[in-house]
Amino acid sequence: MVATNITWHHGAFTRDERQKELNQKGLTIWFTGLSASGKSTLASALEQHLVSLKIAAYRLDGDNIRFGLNKDLGFGPDARTENIRRIAEVSKLFADSTQIAITAFISPYISDRDAARKLHEEANIPFIEIFADAPLSIVEERDPKGLYKKAKAGEIKEFTGISAPYEAPVNPEIHIHTDKVSIEEGVQIILDYLRAKEFIPQL
Repeated sequence: MVATNITWHHGAFTRDERQKELNQKGLTIWFTGLSASGKSTLASALEQHLVSLKIAAYRLDGDNIRFGLNKDLGFGPDARTENIRRIAEVSKLFADSTQIAITAFISPYISDRDAARKLHEEANIPFIEIFADAPLSIVEERDPKGLYKKAKAGEIKEFTGISAPYEAPVNPEIHIHTDKVSIEEGVQIILDYLRAKEFIPQL
């Protein structure tokens, strides 16, 4: 059922005014990649570094979100799309408040990521897609949660990369080969990009 008889209420501040008062630009950094590709590790390290610089940032992690907001969703195609739609909306709200929203979701479908990007673009909020890229052989070897082993044994259905597809980004803002760079190097690549685009202050 679609909500009706609702009206958007504007606050006392415009986004530009809020950003000027808080001296920070809001945006969304969207990590995508296979399970065990390093998304969450990079996202967590980036969040820690930004906060240490006194920059307001908050990480939205795929597993964590399914404990609450998205605990009613499964892993079929429609549920995955709804999962990403909700997170796109939440991250947009964080970014609109001038925070840096950092999302770490497999988000396997290009169409879903494009929809998240469009949502931000329509609101004039920067959206930075980061592809945490590692070969399937590498992520299977890492497999910290034992999920690939279970998926190959048929214990987990619709598992991305094994029994469900992953559509790699065509033109992400940042492409990090996580099997070739350290976490520290990956974070530095992102920080260099953010500074070059003047999203965060120079050193």
